[in-house]
Amino acid sequence: MTAAPQALNGDLRTRAEALGQTLPPLLAEAEMLASTVMMGEHGRRRAGLGDEFWQYRAAHAGDSARMVDWRRSARSDAHFVREREWQAAQSVTLWVDPAKSMSFTGDKSRAPKADRAKLLGLALAVLLLRGGERVGLAGLAAPRAGRAQLLRLASRLSGEEAGEDYGAPETEGMVSHGRGVFLSDFLGDLAGIEAGLARAADRGVKGVLIQVLDPAEEEFPFDGRTIFESMGGTMRHETQRAGDLRDRYLARLAERKDRLAQLSRAVGWHFSTHHTGAPAQSALLWAYAALEGGR
Repeated sequence: MTAAPQALNGDLRTRAEALGQTLPPLLAEAEMLASTVMMGEHGRRRAGLGDEFWQYRAAHAGDSARMVDWRRSARSDAHFVREREWQAAQSVTLWVDPAKSMSFTGDKSRAPKADRAKLLGLALAVLLLRGGERVGLAGLAAPRAGRAQLLRLASRLSGEEAGEDYGAPETEGMVSHGRGVFLSDFLGDLAGIEAGLARAADRGVKGVLIQVLDPAEEEFPFDGRTIFESMGGTMRHETQRAGDLRDRYLARLAERKDRLAQLSRAVGWHFSTHHTGAPAQSALLWAYAALEGGR
C-alpha cells in the first residue's frame, strides 16, 4: 500500500531536482536584469469588460440605468457608473523564436542569439508579472499571473530549439486586444513574418518586434575563402572572395530592417534591433517603455 506513494514522491523529487538544475541560472539572470529597471505603473488600466473594479465616474448621457451604481449614487446628488478594468489589456503574449538560426554566435565569448532572446523575454515577463499583468508564451502557455507562471515560462524557454532553420511568429493563445512581444532574428521568409503580424493585428493585438542579431551579422567581418552554412545545414554557399559580398549583404540587411519597421508601423507595433554584444538592459528598457506607450 505504501509503494505507490513512495514511487510518486520519488518521481516528483527527481523532476523537481531536474527542474532546479535548469531553471535557476536563467531565472536568476532574468530577475537580476529586471531589477535594474525601475518599476513604474504599467499602462494597463483601461475601462472596459473585466472583473476587477477600477474607478467610479460620473454618469454620461447615453449610459443605461443598468450601468449606474445606485449604492454609490445614493451618497451624492449625481449618478455614478462603476467602471471595471479592461482585462484584455493585461494579457501579454511572448513569442521567442526557437529556430536553429537563433543558436548562432560569431564569437565564443558571446552567448548565442537564442540565449539573449530568452533572457530578454523572461526578464520582461518578470517586470510584467510584478506589475500585475498576465503573461504567456504563444502556443505553449496561456497568459496567467503569479510566480508559478514565471516558473512555467522559464521551463518552457529552457526547451530545445525547433528543427527549422528560421522561424515565423506564432500567435496561438494571443488574447484579443492584448499585447504581443516577438523576439527573433527575423532573417527568414518575410511572408511568414507578415502573416504573423497580420494575425495579431486581426485580434487587435499591439506590441513590439525585437530583432536580436549577433555583431558579426551586422558587420560581416568575412574575407577570402569562406563557407557560409545555415545553422540547420540546409543551405550552404562557398566563396573565394567573401569581402566582395559585404556591400551587397549590408544593403540587403538594411532593406530587411526597413521592411520590418514598415510592417510594424502599419499594424501599430514598435520595432527595434538589439545586438548580443550590447548590454541587455537597453533592450529591456526599450521594450518595457514601448509596451507601456502602446496602450
